[in-house]
Amino acid sequence: MNLFKTLLASVSTIALAGPAFAQTDENTADSSANDGRETIIVTATRREESLQDVPISVSAYSQAELSERGAVGYEGLAETPGVVLNRPAANFNNFTARGISTNGYSAGLQAPVAVYIDELPISANGNSTILDPTLFDVERVEFLRGPQGTLFGSSSLSGAVRILTRNPELSEFDYSFLVDIGQTAGDSLRQRYNGMVNVPLVEDRVGMRLVGFYRNEEGYTDNIGTGISNSNTLESLGGRAIFLAEVTPRLTVRLMAQTEDSEPQDSSTINPTRGRFVRLSDRPDLFHSFLDVYNATITYDFGGAELTSSTTYSNYDQLFHVDIAGTFNQAIPFALEADAYDDILVEEVRLVSEPGGRWDWVIGGFYFDKRRDVDFRYRSTPEFLAARGITGLPDEYYQRFSNYTDINEQAIFGELVYRFTDDLWVTAGARYGGTDVQTTVNPGGFTSNYLTRALFGLSGPLTITPVASGSGLRAEDTGASYRLSLSYSPNPNITTYATYSTGFRAPVVNARAGQVSATDPTDIVIPDGADSDRLNNFELGVKGRWLGGRLNTNLAAFYIDWSDIQVQANRISDSVQFATNIGAAVSQGVEFEIAAEPFDNFYLGLSGAYIHAEVTELTAAEAAISGAVVGARLAAPEFSGTLSA
Repeated sequence: MNLFKTLLASVSTIALAGPAFAQTDENTADSSANDGRETIIVTATRREESLQDVPISVSAYSQAELSERGAVGYEGLAETPGVVLNRPAANFNNFTARGISTNGYSAGLQAPVAVYIDELPISANGNSTILDPTLFDVERVEFLRGPQGTLFGSSSLSGAVRILTRNPELSEFDYSFLVDIGQTAGDSLRQRYNGMVNVPLVEDRVGMRLVGFYRNEEGYTDNIGTGISNSNTLESLGGRAIFLAEVTPRLTVRLMAQTEDSEPQDSSTINPTRGRFVRLSDRPDLFHSFLDVYNATITYDFGGAELTSSTTYSNYDQLFHVDIAGTFNQAIPFALEADAYDDILVEEVRLVSEPGGRWDWVIGGFYFDKRRDVDFRYRSTPEFLAARGITGLPDEYYQRFSNYTDINEQAIFGELVYRFTDDLWVTAGARYGGTDVQTTVNPGGFTSNYLTRALFGLSGPLTITPVASGSGLRAEDTGASYRLSLSYSPNPNITTYATYSTGFRAPVVNARAGQVSATDPTDIVIPDGADSDRLNNFELGVKGRWLGGRLNTNLAAFYIDWSDIQVQANRISDSVQFATNIGAAVSQGVEFEIAAEPFDNFYLGLSGAYIHAEVTELTAAEAAISGAVVGARLAAPEFSGTLSA
């Protein structure tokens, strides 16, 4: 169900640019192509390569394309074939690629599609507050479909989104402004202001690029529970500064600082049975994101190979406040408030060969360290507690606890390309690494039998039970991911490929492993956690470039076998959520993209996918705790398509 109101009227869009501003994205184009038209260059394989020669399904979006569509966030990527964007509100995002979907905020499951800003993975849990970054003055956005474990690690089970920021120009002063003012739902004003200034500090040697953006978008849903009209208003602001220095002809240093504060005032989720764009919650749902990123990238060209070291540190604070009273058909107040605080350090070093020879290769190492602190609060309301005569709580919260999770990952990776001829080549990649995860519950937490008393209309004092503190089990796993491709180009305009690739997610430890329900001792005992799930992807593709570059086509067919699926389950008696593994699923389908420029400055696009994805294996016990059944469809439409002009 589409939860967003279509833009009804665009009042005005204003773009102002300095002398060096051009709509063509020169960083992604090579105008020396033999047909005289631009060839799109991507770095999906950690080295610059023509999009047509990459043996995986990749969709690339330049800044010019995003601006022309009015896309400032993830919604601009939703037309990628085989991709579904689950976005009930800004900053509450989850991509599904090729039908591989998951959720799990409280259970700590990784999202199936990794989201990167440059070298920083910002995707967190599969059902979580994930920043919807403002896409302005980016070099390009790449959406890689299929598992990307060899080059992007455990978080890229079914794909990866790469948001690549633009480097400063070292030779010319430049500036640009983009103002977008629109109207939504008849009375809601949408304002977006973006600006960039590029300043060469030492001509051809040192430069700085400053970017700022602000969004104020009035909402279009009415929350009849809070009495607020246009409740899902969004306010977001931020910016970044990038400093680039070519210290010597071989040595380059790039420093970046970026910040973004995004605060939607309520969810966009609606219930059509209540009326047009109407929602009901006792308080606003909040999915706030506050991200600070600092990166230092040093590049040295040895002549035959280039060494890159990228170090990124980030602070990411999030609010995840959601009214889930609909679970019980609004019979009782039932809401979760979770505040999370992430500290992340990422280091990647890679050595990439100079392209153009018979052998091309990438070799590198990766280190990831993350600490996530979360304060969990489950609440009722003072009015309901008083009306029902439920006592014994210090306030409206009937369950409170906090924990922190340490996640560490190290890996070595590499990819090798061997060209038998100019028309036939093979690509082999592998990644071997280890992950360890441990969650510690802080002292002072408690739970109660509120749900039982509230649902059965019982009054009186609640039974308060302390939540046991202490460190849970440490989950450790080592393993490898692989990719093997054979590519054949019968002529310069056609490239075909066959690819096998694998993906996985890190294991998950349940913080309350072994805990018995205080309200119903016969209910499920919380298991230790979930092991890594595994995914095997088989893909055949053909990419074509026709009519002197005026027509480009991509076609891919895939078959995915997904086993030991990580899922989030819920213990009914006390609503404790936990991670576990269940059965297997298969996803198979076809994706296509057609882009045409019949004459200058007029573009037509057609893309789509047919996907059949379903659960294939499941025991009775797995069905009982997950709610799944054999033959159940995964969260992907059977057919989806986009036509644009």
